Amino acid sequence: MATIGLELCDAGFEAVMCAGGTLQPITGSSPGAIGDWPGFAYHDGQRFTYGRAAEDQWFVHPRRVAHTFWSRLAHEPSTLGPAGRLAPLSELAFNFFREFQQRVATAAAGDKFVLAVPGAYLKDPATEEEKIGLLLGIASELTLPLAGIVDLAGAALCDPRSAGFNPALPVLVVDLHLEGAELTLFATEAHLERKDYLHLPQAGYAQLLKQLTGTMGNRFLRHTAFDILEDGRIEQLFFRQTKDFLYSNAAEHRFQINTANRGYEMLAKRDQLAADAQIFVGTLVTAIQTFLRNTAEPAEPCTVALSDRAARLPGLEAKLRAAGYLRLLRLPAGAGAAGAAHIGESRLKPAQDLADVPVETSLPLALAHRFAAALWEVRLLKDRAGASRRIPTHAIIDGVGVELGHAPRFTIGIAALAVDLVLPETFHRAEDCAVPLARDGGRLWFTDPTLPRSGPPTAAQAVRTAIEAGDRLVIRCGDATREILFAHIKSPDSGRAGS
Repeated sequence: MATIGLELCDAGFEAVMCAGGTLQPITGSSPGAIGDWPGFAYHDGQRFTYGRAAEDQWFVHPRRVAHTFWSRLAHEPSTLGPAGRLAPLSELAFNFFREFQQRVATAAAGDKFVLAVPGAYLKDPATEEEKIGLLLGIASELTLPLAGIVDLAGAALCDPRSAGFNPALPVLVVDLHLEGAELTLFATEAHLERKDYLHLPQAGYAQLLKQLTGTMGNRFLRHTAFDILEDGRIEQLFFRQTKDFLYSNAAEHRFQINTANRGYEMLAKRDQLAADAQIFVGTLVTAIQTFLRNTAEPAEPCTVALSDRAARLPGLEAKLRAAGYLRLLRLPAGAGAAGAAHIGESRLKPAQDLADVPVETSLPLALAHRFAAALWEVRLLKDRAGASRRIPTHAIIDGVGVELGHAPRFTIGIAALAVDLVLPETFHRAEDCAVPLARDGGRLWFTDPTLPRSGPPTAAQAVRTAIEAGDRLVIRCGDATREILFAHIKSPDSGRAGS
């Protein structure tokens, strides 16, 4: 029995088949096939066209093209259709999906399907009821043997092809769609569970590609004295080259425009593309920082997982590292579809009644692709509720307080390493388990000792965190876990735990 996972992302729908534990991306052999199917619809006055062919009319006939029907999936009317009858957004989505599914069926046969849907569809009960209801209606009309619907970001973390993440830390998935960006925070304890979500409108590929086409077009005008805006077809051709350049990750690209009279060329460097995108990328990184600071539960440190779409942004990874996010995971292309197929094969069966199709934002951690964690892990949890940010005097473990003193370093770890605070014997199988806290400027500072020491000094400094009263240090070694509380005590009694 083969399971097919479908990734419903308007920046480009994806399909992956899973059979016998083997994943196989379902692609087409020509432009506009399955592997190049963005959420565009075009109406020429008589008939509709979808996907790549519709996108190829975006700059030629902008008023005849729609690209928001997936992000706004609803019964309300779109801007397209014959005179006197504008097609509903849901109708555009249905016909788009039907044509996409026909292409999938031509390339591969599946006994059951799992849909990986944008997080925006699941942001609250009312939205979920409307959008999932419409998807179930589409599946019913197409007699699709649907087995489940999963959050796209969660499905992407279940792609067995990825490098995997460390389950000791929460994971933030950053994804770019056509009409916006999505930030999804997952807890990684007993389950891979969505804890927080943020949608950033006007921060998707539609806005970015329009901007990059314009800035590259201005550069082309200065270089060749030819204005790409003089004809919509030429602007469309230039847009296609800009998109191909962005998606290729190539170091350079030669833009070429040929007219009846002569040809025009310009060699562009990726550094120029990065410069054009820097405001877009900077805004996204700022949004990530703000989101992680404002989550209901402590989210830093964390792993930042970038979808393939997000990772294509020039300069994004470098900006994240400079901001102190050193645990970066780049997910494979089609990770949502692959994860959905893997989840479907592992635990889902086609529903006899579509009303019984499960919708999941929490998945068993065993389904997620994790790398083999180190023997031990450590995480600092900041006390957000504390009104006073006092300098701690003691570290408390198992009800016993240990004075922090004034030495340049205070170390927590196993007894064999001659530390200041000794962990229980259950931690001793990790021979290098030691967490040194450095004193600087009258404060103790935490730097994760499990991080690689490579990278620029600015990145290392960015992850150094001041320890304050009320903060907690969580150390795990296999099944053993200890939480160390930092406290400010006016008249401390000195002592050594574990001695």
